[in-house]
Amino acid sequence: MAGRNYTFVTEFFLTAFTEHPEWRLPLFLLFLSFYLSTLLGNAGMIILIQKNRRLQTPMYFFLSHLSFVDICYSSVIIPQMLAVLWEHGTTISQARCAAQFFLFTFFASIDCYLLAIMAYDRYVAVCQPLLYVTIMTEKARIGLVTGAYVAGFSSGFIRTVTAFTLSFCGSNEINFIFCDLPPLLKLVCGDSYIQEVVIIVFAIFVMPACIVVISVSYLFIIVAIMQIRSAGGRAKTFSTCTSHLTAVALFFGTLIFMYLRDNADQPSEGDRVVSVFYTVVTPLLNPLIYSLRNKEVKEALMKSLTSKISGRP
Repeated sequence: MAGRNYTFVTEFFLTAFTEHPEWRLPLFLLFLSFYLSTLLGNAGMIILIQKNRRLQTPMYFFLSHLSFVDICYSSVIIPQMLAVLWEHGTTISQARCAAQFFLFTFFASIDCYLLAIMAYDRYVAVCQPLLYVTIMTEKARIGLVTGAYVAGFSSGFIRTVTAFTLSFCGSNEINFIFCDLPPLLKLVCGDSYIQEVVIIVFAIFVMPACIVVISVSYLFIIVAIMQIRSAGGRAKTFSTCTSHLTAVALFFGTLIFMYLRDNADQPSEGDRVVSVFYTVVTPLLNPLIYSLRNKEVKEALMKSLTSKISGRP
């Protein structure tokens, strides 16, 4: 390192997708429509759950928080992405970059925890149905959600402080859609081993830990379902879990591709497409998954629309 000159970076220049000027307007309109649809779909899901008595259950209580987090999660990323496309690249200060990274990590961590909690909720409902009401009390579900928010904040805060105590030098260009960890680590100068270990250790408490909880929960669920004698009973029981499994597969599948692999190379166009999927598409699809694949939500939605059309309260 001695004898080498470095220009230390105090701001970053986001340039994702700007190498294709002809894509600028179509992508801007596409992402804007996705964002508005995400806000509408998730806000609609929250309102529907709050107003319909049949949906006043622990599962939908967790789902309403998942919808709220998805609104916040996408709002951290998409407006910045729209600015990059509109301005053909945009400059972001290191403090603002750190704030975006913290908020992204905070809400993404809560998303992981909520999906794990929902898996546990399905385990109790299927494997211990007689004890479900006594286990999933109002106090218990508030405690679980509060724990998810506290754990998400702790993970986001420690990872952000650790990441932004590093020194960034050389090029300040980030060819990515937001201030995420893999592209930021490419700009680090000097030894970052200790910081990267801390970041990885705290990441283990989020994604891998949640995947273990989800996997174990569904292992017990599958065993319980296989013990049901009638094929109709098995199908009906498993159908209550398919929406959650679909959401889990979409969210964790893309995160695993991005973070649990070698990131030695510069972010490729494929990486940016995958990042768009877990930051833009997944929050949009969640309300659709839980409404189109869930009989109770569809019935509640139809009842709400029918009452609006007929003018009944």
